[in-house]
Amino acid sequence: MATRDPAPPRDDRADSGTVPIRALDSGHRAEIVRHLLSLDASDRYLRFGYAATDEQIGRYAERLDFDRDAVFGIFNRRLHLIAMAHLAFSVDPQLRSCAEFGVSVAKASRGKGYGSRLFERAVTHARNEGVSQLFIHALSENTAMLKIARNAGAVLERAGSETEAHLRLPPADFDSRVSELLSDQVAVTDYHLKAQAKQFWGVIRLLQEIRQGVRDARDRARG
Repeated sequence: MATRDPAPPRDDRADSGTVPIRALDSGHRAEIVRHLLSLDASDRYLRFGYAATDEQIGRYAERLDFDRDAVFGIFNRRLHLIAMAHLAFSVDPQLRSCAEFGVSVAKASRGKGYGSRLFERAVTHARNEGVSQLFIHALSENTAMLKIARNAGAVLERAGSETEAHLRLPPADFDSRVSELLSDQVAVTDYHLKAQAKQFWGVIRLLQEIRQGVRDARDRARG
């Protein structure tokens, strides 16, 4: 009788505890592309302000400057990137105290507070990098993003179909620096544990496939 592949543990919903948020680098570019390509036309429109095509998303991901900007992500237990945020710093040296925030969350992972957690993580990093003004450019219909900004105390200014939110940040302090350090350590540890679990389940599945193949070959020989 054939055996079933063991199912990996299901993803837990976010609770009031810490949501591991990992700082992404150029090695995660492929995961970023997969995440953004998984967004439907409506979600792409809200994220980018226009209905981005696959080619435009590819160019966006390719042009991400991980040395200048900060990109953060949340991974599920299968190491799929389910939410990401881009904290873009000004390219003008005289405006280095300004940064812009953008976020996207996979449809199946919404309603768990991931967007807010990514915003909090980005704010902490921005403060530690000397940013005093954080901007969010969003379509006025992007109520989820505007709610995050409003709850953070940002000032919202609507201009037609677009809304700009700007939030004044306090300077970095001991707590903000320690918070970012701990967040990074938790996220890296969480990622490695998920990678080990994924590898374990992969080995188990491979062994079961081999075992089933042996059984099938034996049955054919007997037949």
